[in-house]
Amino acid sequence: MKRAVFLDRDGTLIAEKNYLSRPEDVVIFPGVAGALKRLQEAGFHLFIVSNQSGVGRGYFTLADVDRVHEHLCWELARDGIRFEKVYTAPEAPGQPSRGRKPSPQFLFDARDEFALDLAESFMIGDKRIDLECGWNAGVQRSLLVRTGYGAALEQEAPAELTRAVIVDGLPEAAEWILNRNR
Repeated sequence: MKRAVFLDRDGTLIAEKNYLSRPEDVVIFPGVAGALKRLQEAGFHLFIVSNQSGVGRGYFTLADVDRVHEHLCWELARDGIRFEKVYTAPEAPGQPSRGRKPSPQFLFDARDEFALDLAESFMIGDKRIDLECGWNAGVQRSLLVRTGYGAALEQEAPAELTRAVIVDGLPEAAEWILNRNR
């Protein structure tokens, strides 16, 4: 069985921009490429799991989201990063959704499609729903990054985060995972 790291997109890999829909507005956080490269070289398969409610709200199209993902993946591929798959939940909150986080469905789909061991895998994100997605799927640990909404969440609801590992950003999350799995 293979190990994976599941990553939220906005606020985790890239700067949070309210309802990002244009590739030219993508800003990758410093250190993300190096962190992903280290995880990949350690044998982790990489996946993006992203709620994109702007589609369900009618702000932009799924094709716009796909262009953003293509751009992000292309930029990181220049550093040798390869994502196995990008999972997108386009529904708005309250709309029926198979995979909208905190649902673990996309992690289960990845497990089944790529023969992953979720108990040896990790979820990284900047919101409680990201952590819950990982917890609901039975990953080894969910990690909260203080980028995006993470720092505010840590201040507002520390009691809700007792099961999470809290780190400054993706480089620190990668370091924590790699140290744990040596």
